[in-house]
Amino acid sequence: MSETGLPFSGNITPAEADSLRAAIAIPAHVVQAKGHGHGGTAMALAPLAHVLYQRILRHNPNNPQWLGRDRLVLSAGHASLLLYVQLFLTGYGLELDELAKSRTLDSRTPGHPELGHTPGVEMSTGPLGQGVASAVGMAIAARRERALFAPSNTLLDTTTWVIAGDGCMQEGVSGEASSLAGTLGLDNLVVIWDDNNVTIDSTGEAAFSEDVRARYAAYGWRVLEITDASNLDEIESVLHEAKSRDGRPTFVALRSVIGTPSAKFSGKPAAHSGGFGADDVAAIKTVLGFTADASLDDLVTDNGLGFARGAVARGQALEDEWNAALSVWKATEPEAARTWHAFRNPNASASLSALNEIVLPAVGTPSATRKLNSVAIKALQNVTSLWGGSADLAGSTGVEVPGSAVTASNPGGEFIRFGIREHAMAAILNGIAIQGPWRPFASTYLVFSDYMRPSIRLAALMQLPVVYVFTHDSVAVGEDGPTHQPVEQIASLRTVPGLDVVRPADAAEVVSVWKRLIAQPAGPTALIFSRQDVPVLHDRDDLDAKVAHGGYVAWQHGDGLDLALIATGSEVALALEAAEALAAEGFSARVISMPSVEWFAASDASYRESVLPASIAARVAVEAGRGDGWYRWVGLEGEVVSIEEFGESGSGAQVMARRGITLDAVLEAARRTLGR
Repeated sequence: MSETGLPFSGNITPAEADSLRAAIAIPAHVVQAKGHGHGGTAMALAPLAHVLYQRILRHNPNNPQWLGRDRLVLSAGHASLLLYVQLFLTGYGLELDELAKSRTLDSRTPGHPELGHTPGVEMSTGPLGQGVASAVGMAIAARRERALFAPSNTLLDTTTWVIAGDGCMQEGVSGEASSLAGTLGLDNLVVIWDDNNVTIDSTGEAAFSEDVRARYAAYGWRVLEITDASNLDEIESVLHEAKSRDGRPTFVALRSVIGTPSAKFSGKPAAHSGGFGADDVAAIKTVLGFTADASLDDLVTDNGLGFARGAVARGQALEDEWNAALSVWKATEPEAARTWHAFRNPNASASLSALNEIVLPAVGTPSATRKLNSVAIKALQNVTSLWGGSADLAGSTGVEVPGSAVTASNPGGEFIRFGIREHAMAAILNGIAIQGPWRPFASTYLVFSDYMRPSIRLAALMQLPVVYVFTHDSVAVGEDGPTHQPVEQIASLRTVPGLDVVRPADAAEVVSVWKRLIAQPAGPTALIFSRQDVPVLHDRDDLDAKVAHGGYVAWQHGDGLDLALIATGSEVALALEAAEALAAEGFSARVISMPSVEWFAASDASYRESVLPASIAARVAVEAGRGDGWYRWVGLEGEVVSIEEFGESGSGAQVMARRGITLDAVLEAARRTLGR
């Protein structure tokens, strides 16, 4: 406590003190009134958030999307009230009653921050550690943008800030990403760790006894300390030092007491969530100088709100200053400015032209789809914002591009070496996409997509235009054995709402897929490519449009109404072979290549009917993976030729045959369903 009895101290005016008193009291009141929520951290970190929004951050409440702003990511997303209170006080358009409605249906203040839902929220957070890792991506992208377009001035020199808790530090994704951040020397990144030594179940020592400061120093970070989380002057001084550049990312350890100034709950795990009880909340209000029965409206005084809303004038002045600098830059470096403007306002025509110039292998040529994808990525490198790297597998997955890697001394590099860090790689991709307008991609083997799933889910939730390049798509991987042979991954990825999963059949489909991705860049996409060679299929008219629909008739005999064989990837060639054999037996079969179930399902009903008429009762789906999802398209009377168990170590062809992906298996399934 300060000499005034308030839970904060420093050089502060009465009006500023009123603003801060409200910021501490509001979470306690709101959570108690609702009976649920997370008030303890929001109360304890109110002085930190106050200093950030009033004295440190470059932000403009009148324009939350100002390009020159700093980014603040609340990685400890459960403390959403900490963020919402500041967005209300500083004038982002949230009203006090929306704080009261937090965590309720249709409110603009959901239980965890959501991108695009609340002005001033930079990303969706809640799964702990994700905010730290994605902020690394934001910092990488911001630094590259400056290096490429405005290296000689500070116009594009912004800082990415993160507020993280003990849970964020314990999750492995933050460690993976922080390790890379240190390697890359991201000195535009500041992570503030709320060192309160409390988690939901216990105090920190029970499961978290490491020296976090030493760990971050070992990662190559500058480590700073705020010893008193209630002292505004100390907070401001350390944060000013933190945003100075010294070639390293900065880690600020802030010692706080969760739940302060509660007499009953301060410093205890019980302060993490739930109301503190009417008596304790009344005591908190009294300590803060309010009446014990103060309403939510009573907590916000005219003086306090007037001071806080000064952030609007401060932010507008910062943006006006930035706009003036932008005008000077455009006048003195017109070519660089034009190039930057083109980057910020992408045109798909050049990318589509580059794809049209790709020469496909001749029909019948064996060629792994990963190889043609490599050609497509290289063709797009210099004409689009596509940019990324791999988890130490660029040569194997085919995403190598000319140029040099991003490093501490080369922030404008042509690709990123993520290292063997799949989880962090996917989260970093999210940050790059949020920073925008990059179209980030990352690559690894399909079986390792499991390491990336939490970040993929967040990308789908936020509808970020990220691209995952997954190769080695089935048990045809072969000799590396079942640990490297994906079986359940494709089916599993298809269950993620908002994620498009695309498995092209041949080189021609690969190019058509990329044309759709360039023309329609919304949302995340998982591209699934083969390691093994597959034949380039026969010429197909209007292939770009057909692939863009997700499924099309690749071949048919007669009217094709006796039987539909549906397949993806390497199994399309197998389905074609089976259809031709059935045609020789007198059946009118059609082969439907369905590179993307999601794209096909989103096509209009008349198109789907033209490809897969309801009148065709005999249907077989063929895919070298788990087959449960295919019954949507073949019906309960249909057949699915799939792989329902793990693979083995042997040649790809041998393992595929042993697991039943053969011509005979497809023909037997077709005859059974025709018989029914």
